[in-house]
Amino acid sequence: MNEQRRQVLEMLAEGKITADAAERLIAALEQDRPASPPGASGPKSRPKYLRVLVDAADDSGDGASRVNIRVPLQLLRAGVRLTSLLPPQAITKVNTELSKAGVPIDLGELKQQHLDDLIEHLDEVSVDVDDPDAKVRVFCE
Repeated sequence: MNEQRRQVLEMLAEGKITADAAERLIAALEQDRPASPPGASGPKSRPKYLRVLVDAADDSGDGASRVNIRVPLQLLRAGVRLTSLLPPQAITKVNTELSKAGVPIDLGELKQQHLDDLIEHLDEVSVDVDDPDAKVRVFCE
């Protein structure tokens, strides 16, 4: 627990502020707290998002291009559950098309436990790609 949060809780315990005021103060502290960079030490929480950031020079001469994508990992979990509803013929067709596109994934073998294991380890993954024209970061938060 950080020092500011502890002080708010102490004020609440001493009756100096109400529970509503303490809740608002703690919420404000959480909003002002800077996001910890990937790999920073501290208590680990389960990642909720896959984040892709791209900063690149625009070839059209309009300046810089910026991409900021935040994909909820819950969406991946839901997708795995949906594959169990697909008929076997559809899974075979999808697997064939994925293989043709160079993505060797068998949707029939994709299980919730595998995805949970993958997501559990995603908080350890951070990919930074730097070149003279672009900076790409992929990480979980």
